[in-house]
Amino acid sequence: MFLIQEILVSSEVFQRQFICNLDKCKGACCWEGDFGAPLQESEKVKIEQVIPIVAERLPEESQEILSQKGGYEYSKKYGGWVTTLRKSGACVFLTQDDKGIAKCSIEQAYKEGKTEYYKPISCHLYPIRVTKNEDTGFECLNYDEWDICSAACALGEEHEMPVFRFLREAIVREYGEDFYEEIDGVYEQLVKG
Repeated sequence: MFLIQEILVSSEVFQRQFICNLDKCKGACCWEGDFGAPLQESEKVKIEQVIPIVAERLPEESQEILSQKGGYEYSKKYGGWVTTLRKSGACVFLTQDDKGIAKCSIEQAYKEGKTEYYKPISCHLYPIRVTKNEDTGFECLNYDEWDICSAACALGEEHEMPVFRFLREAIVREYGEDFYEEIDGVYEQLVKG
């Protein structure tokens, strides 16, 4: 673990290699798992605001769920707020392209300039998972190993891409450029030995 700006960063964030390989996994993280995408408290409002913008591009099942349950729910298993799921376990905001690759309808709307909300930060930061220790106040960035990401690990190793560098945009979005530069500096020191 490394302490960077009062945030604990797991050594695996530096050591593990990763590049999403959607041609192989098809974005399975959007339909696999035990609960939806973890949400920060502030993201609940953003989710509600984006529903009218993205609903029309979603399958009928998702539209019905959004109208009945909304875009987020409390997960006892996770212990916090998460995006709502379809009966199949897929995220309610999931769409798929003609190759069967998962697409986030929120992210698509953002890229089209229809919303300022990119997508849940937990999705953007994956395979980093953020945990918070309420007693100490520390936030921790951990690498989350999941077998559905084996192709991403192989591609990352092929290109020698550390997890944190693959996630540069997401890290800067959540923690700022200075934080990212400090992580990069720690990595450079580790590489130099």
